[in-house]
Amino acid sequence: MRVSGRRLMRIAALAVLALVAVSVGAAVLYRFLPVPVTPFMLVRAVGGSGIDKDWVPLTEISPQLVRAVIASEDAKFCDHLGFDWAAIEGAFAAIEDGGRLRGGSTISQQTAKNVFLWQDRTWIRKGAEAYFTLLIETLWSKRRIMEVYLNVIEWDDGVYGAEAAARHHFGKSAATLSRREAALLAVVLPSPRNWSAGKPGPYVSRRAGVIERRMGVVESDRLDDCAG
Repeated sequence: MRVSGRRLMRIAALAVLALVAVSVGAAVLYRFLPVPVTPFMLVRAVGGSGIDKDWVPLTEISPQLVRAVIASEDAKFCDHLGFDWAAIEGAFAAIEDGGRLRGGSTISQQTAKNVFLWQDRTWIRKGAEAYFTLLIETLWSKRRIMEVYLNVIEWDDGVYGAEAAARHHFGKSAATLSRREAALLAVVLPSPRNWSAGKPGPYVSRRAGVIERRMGVVESDRLDDCAG
């Protein structure tokens, strides 16, 4: 059966509207409810990794970890609207110099990617990430973005969220993490399956020292106020 161009356009428009409705609905729900599981967790589980996670509210996560991830990942977290344009320009400059599409992701972007999307570096996924970043920046508070981020990010093979990470690496709750432990956890975020917070190598140990010093600036300049 032949389908007219106008009918195809109508079907495509309805499909887009449905996707928008579903995405907005999910974002609204996650503004209030814990995220039970993410696409990334499911893909990794199918690949053989387990899912070790235990959602806790931000009040049960040490403020030291909030400062550590801001110091390590996104010093402008409280000021931007989801995107660090200076970092993005740097990433594009690297591409122009022959490098790969990388870097420039804020905590908001990482949260959007981890909660709603799949893991790759294609332009399609980057576009979807931008959409979901704008969505959560509009519908969630900065405090909620930080809370979700710290509960879904991976900290070892199949270990997700601050509570599971604190128990896995240090045998304690996320609420009782020390400044040093928080810095070590922040350091391994770019490569949690290759670097260990609990058994840090020379690079991770040195980098944690840098993060600890930056945490002092985050605290003194109140760069974490929006997540407090």
